[in-house]
Amino acid sequence: MSSIEDVRRYWNSRPCNIRHSPKPVGSREYFDEVEARKYFVEPHIPGFAEFEKWRGKKVLEIGCGIGTDSINFARAGADLTVIDLSSESLELCKRRFKVYGLDANFYCGSAEELSKIVPVEKYDLVYSFGVLHHTPHPEKAFSEIKKYCGPETELRVMLYSKWCWKVLWIILTYGKGAFWKADELVRTYSEAQTGCPVTYYYSFKEARRLLNDFQVIDIRKEHIFPYVIEKYIRYEYEKVWYFRWMPAWLFRWLERNFGWHTLIRARLKG
Repeated sequence: MSSIEDVRRYWNSRPCNIRHSPKPVGSREYFDEVEARKYFVEPHIPGFAEFEKWRGKKVLEIGCGIGTDSINFARAGADLTVIDLSSESLELCKRRFKVYGLDANFYCGSAEELSKIVPVEKYDLVYSFGVLHHTPHPEKAFSEIKKYCGPETELRVMLYSKWCWKVLWIILTYGKGAFWKADELVRTYSEAQTGCPVTYYYSFKEARRLLNDFQVIDIRKEHIFPYVIEKYIRYEYEKVWYFRWMPAWLFRWLERNFGWHTLIRARLKG
C-alpha cells in the first residue's frame, strides 16, 4: 500500500486544479479563472457547500487544496480553519487569501493525524470535498474528525462513487474492459495527472459503513464530466458527441444515478 508520503509527493508535484488557468500562477486573474472554471464544470459544489450558511460559524476544511472552496467560505464570513497534506497546495491557498485580503487558520499535515496538527475544538461544519478517498486509511481520518464534532456539527464530504459513469469509462477506455483491474485502473486514472497513489471509491453502503459513527442525513450522486478532454485542457468546452445530443433531462438523470461524486451530509451519532 502507498504511504502518506507517496500521496504528499503526488499532490506536491501538481496541486489539484493548478492548471485551471493559463494566467500567471498566484495572480488575482489566475485565481479568478480557476474559480470560474471549477464551478463551471462542477456547478453542484456551491449548492452543496452553501457558503453563505456558515457566516459567523466555525468551519474546518480538510484538504483545502489551492483554496477555491476555502476562499468562498471566507468571503461568506466563516471563521475558517484549513488543512492540507500538500505544502505546495497550501502555499498557493495562503497566497490566494493574501491576494483577496482574507484570513484563515492554515495547517499542513495528514487528516489521519488531524488532532496532532489542528487544535481540537468543536466546529459548526467539517467540510471535505474530494479528499478523504485519497488518504491510505480513510477510517483513521473519520475517527479523527469525530474529535471536532459536537451534537450540532454538520459533516459534509464528497467521496468518489463506485457505481458511476466515470468508473465504467476508465475501465473501458484504459483497461479495455478489464473489470477485474478496476481498483488499479481507477487509482491510476482518477485524476488529471495519472498515477495517483491512493484512490478509493464507494457504493452508498460502503460509504455509510465508513461513516459508521455518523448519522447520514443525506446521500446522493452528482457530476458527470461531459467535455472532450483533449480540448478541455486547451480551455475549449466541446462536449463529447453522445452528451452533445443528449437531452438535458436525461443527462441530469444520469448524473443523479451514475455521478462520480457521492455527496454526504451527516452528524455524529448521539
